[in-house]
Amino acid sequence: MGGWTTKIHTVVDALGNPLRIILSVGQRADITQAVDLLTGYETDAVLADGGYDANELIDWLEQSTTEVVIPAKRNRLVERLIDENLYKDRNKVERYFNKLKQYRRVATRYEKTTLSFAGFIYLASALILLA
Repeated sequence: MGGWTTKIHTVVDALGNPLRIILSVGQRADITQAVDLLTGYETDAVLADGGYDANELIDWLEQSTTEVVIPAKRNRLVERLIDENLYKDRNKVERYFNKLKQYRRVATRYEKTTLSFAGFIYLASALILLA
């Protein structure tokens, strides 16, 4: 992955506990990791921000009868209605990231290699689960 920009993609459960973590280069769009993040999980709903608003992902989720709670991008021609009350729970992933970034090594990207950085993210995530 090289360089100093690394993006952390995470799926959390209904309690905000991390289930899967994937790292990618910082310039890569979030949507590129969506299927890999979600594969293998059965859920009633997927909550995500507008960066995940893509027809392919939405169709894939709807095929498995998963409720899609992803706000439409501004350039979408057909507006999609979402459960606004359920969407409020999306902050659980944001809270996880806030806890993760309390570890300075994560916040400052202290580790020089991607493998070391990933290892510390997994360690910090385990500590968050134990807290």
